Parts: sequence; C-alpha cells; structure tokens
Amino acid sequence: MAAVPPSMPASTANWHWKNKTVTPWAKSWFERELVTISVKGDGSEEASITEVTDFDGDVELGQRKSKLLTIYDVKIDLEWKGTASDGTEVKGSVNIPEVSHENTVDRISDYIYNWKLETPRTPAVDALFNLVKTRLPVALETKFAEFPSAIIDTHGKDVTVSADPSRQGTPAPGSVSVSAGAASSGATGSGASAKPAVKKEEKKPLNTTTVTVEANFMAAADDLFSLLTDEKRIPSWTRAPAQSAPQPDGPYSLFGGGVQGKFISLTPPKEFKQTWSLKSPTWPANHTATLTTTLDQSSDSTKVTWKLEGVPLGSEEEIEKNIQGYYVHGLKSIGYVLLIPAPPPPISTTTKRREQKRDHATSSKPSETSSRSYFAIGLALLALVAAFAIPYLSRPTRSS
Repeated sequence: MAAVPPSMPASTANWHWKNKTVTPWAKSWFERELVTISVKGDGSEEASITEVTDFDGDVELGQRKSKLLTIYDVKIDLEWKGTASDGTEVKGSVNIPEVSHENTVDRISDYIYNWKLETPRTPAVDALFNLVKTRLPVALETKFAEFPSAIIDTHGKDVTVSADPSRQGTPAPGSVSVSAGAASSGATGSGASAKPAVKKEEKKPLNTTTVTVEANFMAAADDLFSLLTDEKRIPSWTRAPAQSAPQPDGPYSLFGGGVQGKFISLTPPKEFKQTWSLKSPTWPANHTATLTTTLDQSSDSTKVTWKLEGVPLGSEEEIEKNIQGYYVHGLKSIGYVLLIPAPPPPISTTTKRREQKRDHATSSKPSETSSRSYFAIGLALLALVAAFAIPYLSRPTRSS
C-alpha cells in the first residue's frame, strides 16, 4: 500500500489567491434580512421594509496569505410602507446604487439613498416620510455592517485550509487509525476502553505591534470627548447601535458589535483608555488590544490620537485603514471639519534677497578687516624697500 503523502501546511496552502462567487447566496441573504427592518417614531408612526424588488451586482469571497477578503458591489431597490400619525397607510420605494466593501467596511464613501413617495402628500404623510428618510438609513446600514461577517462565517471554510483537522474536508490519517483502534478496544475490552493520549496544544505567543492614527478637528476637546464616549451621541457618527458606559470597567460596543471592550480609565476631556477587540475572522480569538484616545486642544482645533497597542503583526495596514475609515471618516461625515497640517509657507523672493544681503553684509565684515590689515602691511613693506633703494639710486654714475 502506497504511503499517504504528508498534508501541506496550512500556512503554505493558504498563501495563494483563492476566491468563491457567492452572488446567489448574497441575494437570498438580503431578501431575507432586509425585510426584518422596521423603525418607529415618537408617536404612533412606524415604517418597515417590505420587499427587495431588485438586486444587481457581484459578491465574492477571496483568500490571500491566510486573510479572508470580502469583495462586493451591489445595487439594491427596496419597497417600504408605513403608518402615519393619522392612520394613513403610506407606501414608497428607495434605490441604493452602491452597497460595497468600500462604503461598508472601508468607509471611504457614503451611502446614497434615492427615496420615492407613492402616497399623496399630506402633513401627516410628509412627517412619516421624513421619519423614513431619517431612521431607516441607520437601521439599513446596521444590517449592511453584518453582511461581511455573514459571508465569511458561511463560506470562509470553502476557501481556507485549516490547521485544525476537524475543519478540513477529509479526516487526518491519524484520526482514522485512532478511531478504529478505539472501536476495536471497545468491542473486545472488558469495560474500560483505551483512551488515546491527547496532546495539549501549546498556545504560541502572539507577535504584536502598535498602530497610531492622528487627526485634527475644528472642535473643542470636551465636545469630541462626549461624542466618542456618550452612548446617545455615538450612533450619529458610527451609523449603528452602540453601547457605552464611560466609567472604569464599563462595557462598550460600537459599529453594531463589530468592536467591543471595556473602559480602563477616563480623564475628561483629555484621554480615555479602553480594551479593544475586533469581531473579524482575521482577528485572533480571545485576543484583546489596548486603545488609548488622547485629545490635545489648541487655540483653533483639537488633535485626536488613537493609539492601539497589541495589534497582531501582519494586520497593521488593515487596522489602520479601519480606524481611518470608521473613526476619522465617521466624525468627518457628520460635519466635523478635518484639518490637514499645512506645510510652512514658501519664502518670498523679496525675503530671500533681504536675507542674502544681510548674510553678505555679515560675511563681508571680516573680509574688510582683513583687507585693511593686508593694505597696511603692504605699505610698510613698500616703505622699507624705498628706504634701501633711494640711497642707491641717488649715487652719481661713473663715466666711462
């Protein structure tokens, strides 16, 4: 019987690019999940998504160097209905031309909603329409934020070779022999079956690094501190439900549960420190980093620094991009002006000439002093030569 060749290490098998098209599954996911969304007003008004009428685009899951990458860009048309405060049934539709990795995960662009009202307008209908345009986007984007994780949870095993034999498509050779041996022992033994020795896997230390992101905003430090920690204000820039208890050991949850942790310490309005973990297949299980957010206010702006310690090596670029996209762009999207440090202004031609003249005048002073000294020495030498030469020249010449 030919020997079974050893299996390829997971790190090697997962190095090259693999991808899987999951567009049909994605269409079913949106059709199932989006119709569960509903919102309510302060009174009796309420509205909900009733149907996904059109879905167009591509959805793929890729894997490269052991990293799972969601790649998607789709257009979605929805129908909604609601009940106005006077009991009128209101209907309409909305077109969302782009739901993609870029605006869901990277946050480099905003969602666009094209709303349409089908019911004749009245004050009560208009009030409900405003409720729909204000609150449904928040609920929709919360659901959109769940989509990348749903792709990975459902299809990640199909493009990844796991180091855990239980997750591989076929059992490891060793596991078959152990099971057969155990069955044989159980059939012939007198009660106690032989148990195979279980080798305890040692947890390897995780190599980590630090990621730092800075941004300057035209806002006061206390306002930004409140915006980043107040449970009621956080959803305005994350566009997703949030939980936040800003006190030591108080829990927090941002971006619909995508980021979670606890507050370690708070020094309003200058600094707060939190534990930080990311709900992502690329983030190690049970691993926690430490995020320190500092706010340094100057006369016209506040510099916010996010310093994340404990980032697994190899994921620095992804984490920095996420902080830029979710935190910085989130604040910018609600009107907080982001200042870009300007380079020092160029020196004008007039200033350059003035400085050159000054430098020339300064540097010429020593040379003028030296020239005067050389001139005096020259005069002294000339006088000395003349003193010896005059008597010689004044003698009468002999006639031949």
